[in-house]
Amino acid sequence: MFKKELLFWNVDTQFDFMNAAGKLYVPGSEKILPVLEHLTLLAKEHNIQVVNTADHHFPDAKELSDSPDFINTFPPHCMSDTPGANYMDETQPEEPQVIQWDKIYSNEEIEDLRSYRNLVVLKDVFDVFEGNPNTQKLVKTLAPQKVFVYGVTTNVCVDCAVCGLARQNIQVFVIEDAIKELPNIPLPFDKWDGLGVKRIKYADIINYM
Repeated sequence: MFKKELLFWNVDTQFDFMNAAGKLYVPGSEKILPVLEHLTLLAKEHNIQVVNTADHHFPDAKELSDSPDFINTFPPHCMSDTPGANYMDETQPEEPQVIQWDKIYSNEEIEDLRSYRNLVVLKDVFDVFEGNPNTQKLVKTLAPQKVFVYGVTTNVCVDCAVCGLARQNIQVFVIEDAIKELPNIPLPFDKWDGLGVKRIKYADIINYM
């Protein structure tokens, strides 16, 4: 089946974040698209399972505001059934199985997800472990030893994913030329270092797989 000891974790590489016309564009994020595409192709080539997370908001989402502070609240983005919620072409998951955030999946349903190479975990808040009640059970079921994390944004949703995984005694690698941060929010690198997270370049990823 898949390389069970490995998992790729693609964080929120969606139009509204990564295209200059997006609702919450991350400046400069388009520069990492070539590396993101390499990661997508690498996962396919090596038959690696990918967890793809995605913001999926409705108008009442608690992080949305008409007067956002751009730290804890943001303007509407990645709204359900809008083009802004779509993945960029470079990271578009092939034949994914989608895990909704407003449904509690049974143990049997979570177990069945092991057979899909691409999983899409929808979430309605920054932290995928908070924003989808099935994430923790999914990670326990997939039981990876190593997870390679990439996407946007470094200091919000990527940070939540990295910390949530690292605190479960999983070796987390962040592809540092495949992440991009939002301005005005501190970077989490010292915290990651304290959790034993390794930051590597895409060119070196094969050495750690």
